[in-house]
This record gives sequence, structure tokens and C-alpha cells, in this order.
Amino acid sequence: MTIQTTDTPRSQLGASGGKGGLAWVRRLKEYLGLVLVLLGMVVFFGYASKYFLSMKTFSTIANQIPALTVMAVGMTYVMIVGGIDLSVGSVLALCGGVLSLAMVDWQLGFVPAAALALAVGFLCGMVNGLITVTWSVPSFIVTLGMLEVARGSAYLATDSRTKYIGGAVSFINDPIIGGVSPAFLLAIFIVAAGQLVLSYTVFGRHMVGIGTNEEAMRLAGIRTRPTKTAVFALLGLLAAVAAAFQVSRLEAADPNAAAGMELQVIAAVVIGG
Repeated sequence: MTIQTTDTPRSQLGASGGKGGLAWVRRLKEYLGLVLVLLGMVVFFGYASKYFLSMKTFSTIANQIPALTVMAVGMTYVMIVGGIDLSVGSVLALCGGVLSLAMVDWQLGFVPAAALALAVGFLCGMVNGLITVTWSVPSFIVTLGMLEVARGSAYLATDSRTKYIGGAVSFINDPIIGGVSPAFLLAIFIVAAGQLVLSYTVFGRHMVGIGTNEEAMRLAGIRTRPTKTAVFALLGLLAAVAAAFQVSRLEAADPNAAAGMELQVIAAVVIGG
């Protein structure tokens, strides 16, 4: 009995390896235009103003973007599973109002007040997710309703006025290392953690699978509803974190805060890919 073996041509092996090796090049090309535009803007403004390329400018920008950044992480998850959340700006305003109500009117410390605000944000996101997946209502409609409910509740929590809290919350936004704030460092940590969850966990693979083919995930025996509900709840929680950042920067809670910010968050996710 003889065993026949077939040698794989080296050219085929090389082509296969080349395809894998060039995958990162193709992916880079997807973002090359955006990177070039960004670099072009940096060069232009750096040439136009001697103050642009400075640590002061960097620290100013770094201390203004944490709220947008953390909500973009949650919005990324929601959009991956095929949803959208229009209520994040209003939920931010509501959580800021709850934080100020707890600290100013109820005389609670920052930690219990922040915990209450986080719970409110989580609850808002959970309601969005449950209604969306239980009754198969489009998330656009559900979150549009939550936008109005949360904004109205923010006015109730603040008595329809800006509620000053003072320096009790400013430590979150006080510059520390290199002029950047703890809020910025926490935002960077959340972005890194979000990427790790998406790339290396079962939860992340479930999100991608749902966004790619939800019916196939169901047929494979994977429950999609808990995952979809969880991403909405997580976005609500991150909106509450963003509220703490916002209130810390302003040292006050404004019921009109983050009006229209949901569009900025969505744009950040879409442009970021």
C-alpha cells in the first residue's frame, strides 16, 4: 500500500501568507484619508497660530472631550448591534441634575450622590434596551421618547435652573499630570477597556455576531436579547459617568446641558469607524 503526498507549491504558500500579512495594510488604507486630513489640519493650524501646538491647547482639548469620549464607547456598542440611542444627551443632563439634587438639597456626599446618578443612568439605558428587544420597537423611536422623558426630568431635578454645586466636584477635572485631568485619564482607560472587551471577550464576539447576522446567532442557540439590552444599559451608565465629568468641569448642573450632543457622539462613532 502506498501513500501519495502532494507538495504544496511555495508560490501558493507565499500568496497565502502574503494575503494575511497585507491585511493590516488594507485596513490602514481605510483610515489613511482620515489620518491625512487630521495631520493636514494640525499642520495648518500650527502654522496659522503659534499658540496651537502647545501644551496649553492640548490640555484644554483633553479636558473638554472626556464626556463625549466615554459616551462614544457605549454608542459604538449600541451601533454594532444595529441600534442607536438618541437619548444620551438628555440622560447626561438628568444624571447631572440628580447629582446636584443629592449633593445640594439632600446634603449627600459625592460618593453616594454619584452612585445614585450612575443608577439613574443605568436605569434609563436598561429601559431603552428592554423596550427595544421585548416589543421589537425600533431603538430610534424608543430613545427619542426617552430623550423627552429624561430632559423633562432634568428640569424637575434642577427646578428648571442651573444648580451650582461648587468645588466639591471639581477634583475630577482639576489638572494633574501634564495639565490633563483625572477625567481625561479615566476616559482613556474606558476607551482601552472597551476595545479589549470588543476584541477579546465572548460578549464582544456576541455583539459583532448580532450586528452581522442576528438570525444566525439565534439559530446557533445564542440568546441575543440579553446582549442587546446590556449594551443600552452600559451606554446609560456611561452617560452618567459623562455627567459627572460635565458637572465637575462646570461646578454646576445645567438642565440644558448636552442638548444635541447625541449627534456629536454618533458622528464621532461613525467617523472613527
